[in-house]
Amino acid sequence: MKQSPIIVWFRNDLRIADNPALSVAAKSVAPVIPLYIYDRNLRYAPGGASRWWLHESLSVLNDRLKNIGSKLILRSGDETDIIRKLIKETNASAVYWNRRYYKSEVDTDKKLKSALSDAGINVETFNASLLREPWEIETGSGTPYRVFTPFWKKLKEAGPNRVKILPEPKKLKSPKNISSENLKEWQLQPTNPDWAEGIAGQWKPGETEAMNRLNEFLDDEIDSYSEGRDRPDKEFTSRLSPYLHFGEISPNQIWNAVKLGIDADAFSQSAGYKFLSELAWREFSYSLLYYNPSLPKKPLRKEFTSFPWRKDTKALWKWQRGETGYPIVDAGMRQLWQTGWMHNRVRMIVASFLIKDLLIPWQQGASWFLDTLVDADLANNSAGWQWVAGSGADASPFFRIFNPVTQGEKFDPHGDYVREFVPELKDLPDKYIHSPWKAPEHVLQEAGITLGNNYNKPIVDHAEARDRALAGYNEIKGK
Repeated sequence: MKQSPIIVWFRNDLRIADNPALSVAAKSVAPVIPLYIYDRNLRYAPGGASRWWLHESLSVLNDRLKNIGSKLILRSGDETDIIRKLIKETNASAVYWNRRYYKSEVDTDKKLKSALSDAGINVETFNASLLREPWEIETGSGTPYRVFTPFWKKLKEAGPNRVKILPEPKKLKSPKNISSENLKEWQLQPTNPDWAEGIAGQWKPGETEAMNRLNEFLDDEIDSYSEGRDRPDKEFTSRLSPYLHFGEISPNQIWNAVKLGIDADAFSQSAGYKFLSELAWREFSYSLLYYNPSLPKKPLRKEFTSFPWRKDTKALWKWQRGETGYPIVDAGMRQLWQTGWMHNRVRMIVASFLIKDLLIPWQQGASWFLDTLVDADLANNSAGWQWVAGSGADASPFFRIFNPVTQGEKFDPHGDYVREFVPELKDLPDKYIHSPWKAPEHVLQEAGITLGNNYNKPIVDHAEARDRALAGYNEIKGK
């Protein structure tokens, strides 16, 4: 008797190992139809850098599926319409997917599951993106956490809800003659001009590369992570964030690998748990987004809705281009533009500068990051910007205003990071690399720098900007 096929709908889970939806489908005797839908009309459709990564990742996933006898079916358009049409086209009897957590996506999935179930289609959904789903980590009174530290404590005690890492299927039975769109015709990658050249030189998307990156980090860098993670001039971070965002590696795979290393004394417990706490921050961000769907656009602390923000298009443009006159800020913004990524410490510095030195709304910075980051994760990005702004849950207090000069001197003490991304300052002595306007004229001349010509003067005086920001905060306190 011919078996009706199962559709496995890929979303942010672009891998074949430790993929619950695919794993369960592969164990069936039924043929499996791997499907990816590109819907340009989603509220938070991928930005430019993410589209580049998505193209590469889908190409790699298709190759991996071919290795086990299958292929990825690509369709573009409305998700619900495409699922229904493909069921009719293939006589599929089941649809499996891994769950999403943003409200509009959750609503789409719930409605579709209900409609398909009513039509006699079996729908199975799984957790593939989080260690614990938002409703699994709650306070003693059954409410979501608003403070990270107790959230992390409870998550650490609970561990993942699925300890076993699912192996990749060795063979996938696939039906023939199902039409698929051409990935190149989606035009996810830039052409004229090809601004992604720098990104392509820095990154290699895909499941195999994700595991390589994890193993390299655990072998060589994790013991330096606790202190070194704040140093943008050093290679001490994991750089796993885009692989996690696109689901080329699961948090379970990372958690288990790190725990294995801790138990085997392959590296220190402090370094291992510090790294896992960063994975927990991602989980915390997803909990915030799940319970607060307005997180990407509206402050969680209501008093910030009346904050006296400024509209300054010119200053925003200079921030985006890395032309603020503050070297550590400019280095971060240029790293982002050139590579699609920015060191996390520098993300906080540039965010603080935009919000507190320029008084430009955090939403504009968050939007820029969503377009330019290869790891543009809606939950992480929104929670991070609200943390810096002081408007979120468990936020940094607004009066913590980073001084871009002292931050640069502390975390890039020899100016190596600045020199890499702001090469016009490369010949300045370390003493002035983070404050070139303080350098004597003869030092600037020897370094080939003319302030206001080949490197900007600061677009704002930090001390004055700090006073202005605190005055704005005092206006809303107690509201």
